[in-house]
Amino acid sequence: MSDVSVEAKREGPSWLILPGIIWMALFMVVPIAMICYVSFWTQTTFNISSTPTLASWKQFFASDTYTGALWTTVRIWLIVLATTFIIGYPTALFVGLFVKSKTLSTVLLVVCVIPFWTSFLIRVLAWRPMLGKEGAINIILLKLHIITHPIEVLLFTELSVIIGMSQIYCVFMVGPIAFMLGRIDRNIIEAARDLGAGFGRIFWKIIFPLSLPGVVVGAIFVSVMVLGEFATSGALSGRKVNLLGNIIVTQVGSLKWAMASVTGVILTVVMGMVIAAFLRIVDLKQEL
Repeated sequence: MSDVSVEAKREGPSWLILPGIIWMALFMVVPIAMICYVSFWTQTTFNISSTPTLASWKQFFASDTYTGALWTTVRIWLIVLATTFIIGYPTALFVGLFVKSKTLSTVLLVVCVIPFWTSFLIRVLAWRPMLGKEGAINIILLKLHIITHPIEVLLFTELSVIIGMSQIYCVFMVGPIAFMLGRIDRNIIEAARDLGAGFGRIFWKIIFPLSLPGVVVGAIFVSVMVLGEFATSGALSGRKVNLLGNIIVTQVGSLKWAMASVTGVILTVVMGMVIAAFLRIVDLKQEL
């Protein structure tokens, strides 16, 4: 084979990825660079100029409101991530492994996706009549004599935000895990069972390791969406719970572009660190 043909084969793939590189540069790298640039602008009460300054960055880390929103965002993300995993993994295990029929498995996954046929805002606001002081949950618990007084912490608190986010984003954990569980060769499980392994040993030695890429993908999906949230906290907490997303919305509404950009850069960095940490657990290119 000639050197020319070898060089042509080597250069071919680079031309194929060029449109993707251009797209990523225009719609990801340039916007992020612009946000970083604006975060150093000089912001006053009635004016903003491109004069570089660290004032907005200092204000963010010196303010209890902004740093509190950062820690609240991280805390709620960790709780929702754990909740979606605890609820989502058994569901995915049943759908992806225990259901023998592929048709029934597909139907069950479609049922999980049905709530997404309605508006996101409607799904969030639907929790209000469920969690309110005179809501469905309190009425049922009172009629069953489980409680004597309505539970007030179910709505307009951090708990209501966690409940809403867990329900909304749980399907993003179920889908990837169920997909990976569906790829497991049943003969491996049968062989382990024939050798005397119990379900616990089979689960921890075979099922869970093989489904780990799905767990990582689901965790990335949930993390990105929860960390960038603002609508759920605004609707279910009565604006009592401030996340970084809420800070950005408020600052943009007040035309405080520099502070909004600072918050956006910090949120992007947090997301990048979370995704990088998950990608170190599993090599998704090799597993998927």
